[in-house]
Amino acid sequence: MGTQVAVFGAYLLGMFKIFLGSKDKKNYMSTLETQHQNWLTTNPTEKMNFSDWMDASTNKVELIGYYGSDLIHAQSAWTSTSRDLTEEKIGRVGKLLKMLASEGHHTPFEKSSLHFLVTVDQATHIHLLKHRIGVSINGESARYKELKEDKTYLPQDWSGITLKSQLEMGGPENKMIDWYEQLDAFTAQANQLYHQALEELTPILGRKRAKESARFFKTMNSQITMDVMFNWRSFYHFQKLRNSEHAQMEVRQLAQMMLDEVKKLEGNPFQLTIEAFELS
Repeated sequence: MGTQVAVFGAYLLGMFKIFLGSKDKKNYMSTLETQHQNWLTTNPTEKMNFSDWMDASTNKVELIGYYGSDLIHAQSAWTSTSRDLTEEKIGRVGKLLKMLASEGHHTPFEKSSLHFLVTVDQATHIHLLKHRIGVSINGESARYKELKEDKTYLPQDWSGITLKSQLEMGGPENKMIDWYEQLDAFTAQANQLYHQALEELTPILGRKRAKESARFFKTMNSQITMDVMFNWRSFYHFQKLRNSEHAQMEVRQLAQMMLDEVKKLEGNPFQLTIEAFELS
């Protein structure tokens, strides 16, 4: 199957209208590019290009495995009569799956599984943990190890929104700090304190207690990597709740990235299931 990775920054342009309402995406991209240039100016030793800069502060999804297909779902449903396949029955798979989905007969969809590796902010981490039935989750632990990478999520829609206090004081426009930069600086300071506390508390409290308590410096936008597996029924439930206009933007992006990865599977083994549940 091969490794398939989706990074929000790679398809950010296509999502602007959905998540940013009336903001003009051309002007928004220009703002981000200016932000990147300002970042390079203030960090002269850095050589990160615009695309990598975008990717560095976003949540990520990788589909690392799956089992099942549309036919597996259909055969599971046909177990109540006959699992024997004919050309005529295979031709009715799509119609059968639509009936099962619309009538709430979802047990056959539990026979497939989707296995993801995700890197997400703490808010999205909490959203994921709310899904328990038909979902298996393991995550990176700051209690068992030091989080040396300092992975960070920064909301791109904060870029270009200048602090009100600076606007009131006035001054050169190119010297003003926006909320994106403010959060970036705040997070960097918190990460520095995390590592410092871990180092200085270890000889006094012991390594175990130092690790589990130093993480109190970690901010809500710090990222961890999680291993997440759904059966298809639970994946549909996740999509229904989280890939919704009512969901927080970050978890909505994650849900869409997951669905996009499933759609890109070679041979499109779940095409009819996706259509049956009217996922897009």
